Amino acid sequence: MVAFTLVPLTLAVGVGWAAATDNMFPTYVNDSHCWTGFRKGSPCQTDNRDVYFYMDSHGEYMLEAVDKKTVNAAIDGEYRPTDLAFHYDSTPVFKGSGETDIVYQEGSTGLPDSVAGTTWCDAAGGDGVDCDQQFIRVRGAGYYTYARSCHETGHAVGLQHGDNSNPRLSRTDSRLGCLVTPSTGHNDLGANNVTNINATY
Repeated sequence: MVAFTLVPLTLAVGVGWAAATDNMFPTYVNDSHCWTGFRKGSPCQTDNRDVYFYMDSHGEYMLEAVDKKTVNAAIDGEYRPTDLAFHYDSTPVFKGSGETDIVYQEGSTGLPDSVAGTTWCDAAGGDGVDCDQQFIRVRGAGYYTYARSCHETGHAVGLQHGDNSNPRLSRTDSRLGCLVTPSTGHNDLGANNVTNINATY
């Protein structure tokens, strides 16, 4: 007679996808190319995990000191804890190779009355997904809030609204963190966006 010993079977379980939705461009819902041009509405990823940013434009688009402080606070509080590495670029490059990744502007030129801020790609990368240089323009007079800085910076790294996510969510779904619309009162990047950023970069 043969004796059998029962041995418990242990399955290796990997880390599951913890995001509520995939809202990192491109998604199954929004798989268009990254387009260049002001107000084209096309999202793009930034071109690498090292993100160089600038916000000392002179003249019409110069950020006030309080707005620079707000942008820095949002980057420090929400984006530096992710796998992205943000660096301030004191000598920005606007053409050719090595362009500064994100340029923050303050102003309302070209913005419809109903729009507080926008992000657009000025120089798309070669793969149709990423952008070498993106601009963020937010109205002055108190519109550069922590939540809006978090929101527009999210677009500059590829995060989208809920209706362009997979599965689709409402634009006001709180799981989108500061990527809800409108962003007022939603300061945190949130676990969903952090998961998508870290999985991408």
